[in-house]
Amino acid sequence: MTYCGRWTYKYEIAAQKGAVAAVIIHETGPAGYPYSVVKTSWAKENYEIDSPNKNMGAVEARSWITLDAAKKLLADCGQDFDALKKSAITKEFRPVLLSANAYIKIKQQIRSFKSHNVIGKLDGSGPKLQDECIIYTAHWDHLGRHPELQGDQIFNGAIDNASGVASLIELGAAFVKLNPPPKRSVLIMATTAEEAGLLGAKFYAEHPLYPLQKTLADINIDTVNPWGKTRDIEDLSDNNSTLDDLLATAAKRNGRVMTPNSQPEKGGFYRADHFEFSKRGVSSLFTGGGKDFIGKPADFGQQKKDDYTAHHYHQVSDEVDPNWDLSGAVEDVDLLFEVGYQVANGDKFPEWKPGSEFKAKRDETLKK
Repeated sequence: MTYCGRWTYKYEIAAQKGAVAAVIIHETGPAGYPYSVVKTSWAKENYEIDSPNKNMGAVEARSWITLDAAKKLLADCGQDFDALKKSAITKEFRPVLLSANAYIKIKQQIRSFKSHNVIGKLDGSGPKLQDECIIYTAHWDHLGRHPELQGDQIFNGAIDNASGVASLIELGAAFVKLNPPPKRSVLIMATTAEEAGLLGAKFYAEHPLYPLQKTLADINIDTVNPWGKTRDIEDLSDNNSTLDDLLATAAKRNGRVMTPNSQPEKGGFYRADHFEFSKRGVSSLFTGGGKDFIGKPADFGQQKKDDYTAHHYHQVSDEVDPNWDLSGAVEDVDLLFEVGYQVANGDKFPEWKPGSEFKAKRDETLKK
């Protein structure tokens, strides 16, 4: 999956084409999460970054529909979902008019408020390089409360993404202990409103405190492995840049192995904060916990990930579990520290690899 498969892009392109409404058909397989995640994410207050035109350019009605409901609707209109989907992936496809009408009535209240990205900076020690920086990011927000639920209503977001913020704090503490500090400055940034569409990262990338052409990399942490040590660490960056090579080398140096994204069809690279830096040219690294658990059956890791996605991801049950074994998370964060340390002291900027969709943008910004 590319960015064109993400829900954010679908609403963006619908607005550009002048659509009055956009209804996304949810398919659990390509999305990587069940429809229950859509309901918990959208059946609540949602957010946008304020803009001079008050977001009047956005598509007016944004909605979702289940796959079964979509298939029934199409069948009632004399169409077949599978046939239309197969046709839609060809260049010859043209929109199909359905013999159906939609009446959409929206009641809404709008309020303005401020939220914050929280940023810490360790000044670099290199006189010629301290104006350049690397960034570690993790989002501190989650989904708040769901007052319509019975019993527990709080989305604690323990794995997604209190675990990432905890890792961020530990990374900051580790860099502060270095003597001397890295040659380049290190930013530690906890972003807001990631769950609302990467809004905190987007805002920073549009209004950076430090120029993006002098920002070498963003290393993003969105959930960690809480189930023990693994022999591998998964590279969700799709081998897009030389940061992936640094990660592979660091893993090998520590007796581990970097494995490629096991589910690239889910578009994971486009679903987290680093993407807002990537599309503006900044090299980024995004990892997932490994699956090859030491001392566990071969299918242990996949079972744990599937269970989390099906039952806890974006649900109130994403809570701290005293049975967690965070030793694997520690080893993963250690690797990210090594990569960041090398970039902060390295002789050159990380580079997007030939063929990467972000390379041209980086080349353009570095000429300025």
